[in-house]
Amino acid sequence: MSSLQELCSGLPLRPLPENRGRWAGVPHAPVRTPGLSPAEEQLALRNALRYFPPDVQKLLAPEFAQELRLYGHIYMYRFSPRIEMRAYPVKQYPCRTKAAAAIMHMIMNNLDPAVAQFPQELVTYGGNGQVFSNWAQFWLTMSYLSQMTEEQTLVMYSGHPLGLFPSSPGAPRLVITNGMVIPNYSSREEYEKLFAMGVTMYGQMTAGSYCYIGPQGIVHGTVLTVLNAGRRYLGVEDLAGKVFVTSGLGGMSGAQAKASVIVGCIGVIAEVDKAALMKRHQQGWLMEVTDSLDQCIKRLREARKTKEVLSLGYHGNVVDLWERLVQELDKTGELLVDLGSDQTSCHNPFNGGYYPVQQYTQ
Repeated sequence: MSSLQELCSGLPLRPLPENRGRWAGVPHAPVRTPGLSPAEEQLALRNALRYFPPDVQKLLAPEFAQELRLYGHIYMYRFSPRIEMRAYPVKQYPCRTKAAAAIMHMIMNNLDPAVAQFPQELVTYGGNGQVFSNWAQFWLTMSYLSQMTEEQTLVMYSGHPLGLFPSSPGAPRLVITNGMVIPNYSSREEYEKLFAMGVTMYGQMTAGSYCYIGPQGIVHGTVLTVLNAGRRYLGVEDLAGKVFVTSGLGGMSGAQAKASVIVGCIGVIAEVDKAALMKRHQQGWLMEVTDSLDQCIKRLREARKTKEVLSLGYHGNVVDLWERLVQELDKTGELLVDLGSDQTSCHNPFNGGYYPVQQYTQ
């Protein structure tokens, strides 16, 4: 177990940490398929090795090349910190300025396995919202922050720390830019190549800016959306006994379950990833979970009849759930749903957003 002091001392090189590979027991990002040419693979490798001295590069080059072939990106799993990754009290960080300690606190919160979607791939939410592109960047950034004074600014470019620059106490302590790709001259395929080569990354709104606050950040908007949907489409102010069906429990999507309870309706949220569903249940965002469509229909019927407030997670594809609701309507004439929505990762449809029926994760 590393200490915060060790975490801020720069890249651990002598000796190199043991390569433990991918962690067991945490979700991992889907394998990327960037389709790099041999020349692009070489560039990706050079960009990853630039953080290391020549003698260490010889040892790491084959390992990083294998990661690129296996996972479509060089995450540098060997350098995943051994410390318990979480937001420690600001006073515990070895820094020269409280602003730097606050930034370190935020970074570690974004990478906390209880928060992050794919913690070892440095993804906080949305399937590809990166905090950093690789673990070397994490170590170097933490080291820079520990050294920073009130007269310096750290400049970050898509996870890469450019260094500490002279500034003033009134200047920002941190300046960040992510995903510098011009939309009119790019494509999804080209972006995937650029990320694999280590020259850009997608920081989402709050992953790469270190200020992610979890599902609670969108609870307010989801509550208002459901309330106003009831007013507009159902003509009611009171949603007691009304059934709200939606999908997605990763990242900010946990807000749907909490919003259902706040507005007093019955929320049924489908999620294909069991790990994401169970995390939301363990954290208290979901009241109940089931992987049975029969049980799902039974519970929403019971709750609808008694106007019970309920958030129910269904482990399965929302397509199956909607089809079952149609079957129930055809068979009994009973419409069991009043409102519907979707909160999956539209920007990342094939790597964590949308899954065909019978093609979801474990």
